[in-house]
Amino acid sequence: MDRRKFLAAGATLAAVPLAAPSVARAQTSFSWKMTNAYGPGSPFYVEGPGSPTDFCKKVEAMSDGRLKIQHFAAGELIPALEGFDAVRSGAVEMNAANSYFWAGKIPAAQYFTTVPFGLNFQGMNAWLYHGGGMELWDELYAPLGLKALPMGNTGVQMTGWFRKPIESVADFKDLKMRIPGLAGKVYAKLGVDVKLLPGGEIFPALERGVIDAAEFVGPYQDRRLGLQNAAKYYYTTGWHEPSNVTELLMNQQAWDSLPADLQAIVSTAAMACNLESHTWCEANNAAALKDLVENSGVIANVLPDEVVMELRRVTEEVLAEGAAADPATQKIHDAFMAFRAQHRDWAAVSEKPYHNLPA
Repeated sequence: MDRRKFLAAGATLAAVPLAAPSVARAQTSFSWKMTNAYGPGSPFYVEGPGSPTDFCKKVEAMSDGRLKIQHFAAGELIPALEGFDAVRSGAVEMNAANSYFWAGKIPAAQYFTTVPFGLNFQGMNAWLYHGGGMELWDELYAPLGLKALPMGNTGVQMTGWFRKPIESVADFKDLKMRIPGLAGKVYAKLGVDVKLLPGGEIFPALERGVIDAAEFVGPYQDRRLGLQNAAKYYYTTGWHEPSNVTELLMNQQAWDSLPADLQAIVSTAAMACNLESHTWCEANNAAALKDLVENSGVIANVLPDEVVMELRRVTEEVLAEGAAADPATQKIHDAFMAFRAQHRDWAAVSEKPYHNLPA
């Protein structure tokens, strides 16, 4: 092709208008609502890096305003734990919470928040993103018209706050404790009177003696709730929640209405918040724990080995019973445990030797 023909061809191409689908896609916009199980101002769960409000900002920026999400903390539009029904009915398009809050509706959903003695942050994300976990989550929620994505993770959590020291398994007998999820069932088998309370109700209940112990998240978030002013014994092992996934719950019909590029933006923003929220926790918990011990008189300790061994034994019973009672739970349980065994083999030659290096 000589120079004149080349320039003529270029001019012809430049005159071609944008394809109609691209124009239509650029003009399509959506306005959604997101509710939340946690109260206004809650770090990590509502505000801050990697939080649901941060997710909403990321989606709007990445979509150039084509998808705007209005966020409502617990109590601003609906009560704390009604997000599941609100999303399912289509009253709102999204909800931020933890899937173990829906245990009474779907027992198997608990596996997508945390499993006692289960997977840590690395392992949980490996299972969800690359080990078949997301496919099982989709399969579980599809009949209900729901779609979920991981949108945050606290990493390993603290065992919780106790008004009296825990020195043996017998100390759990008749203890009134706020504890959600599968761990609550484990404690119940040991004689604990288990309570499920939203985050904002924990401190007043603990302060008034309505409960004797409470588990929330970790040093930074627990300190903000003021739990150190209601109990002084703060235990760890992380047995009950070696990681904790924030669930982005969406109405399936609303999700399907999004064009592919907006679906990709939502998925990418959720994954970004999953990483950013965890790194925020890791960056802030050490200083918060030091402050609690040095300035608030908190007694931080590790649960006795014999207590942890009994908790592990009872956990195996609880998980086996739950799986036997529900085919969906059995399928997810088997897949989760198979992946856990595989991941632990790798961790035994990677993470564990590193963490056991001499100080």
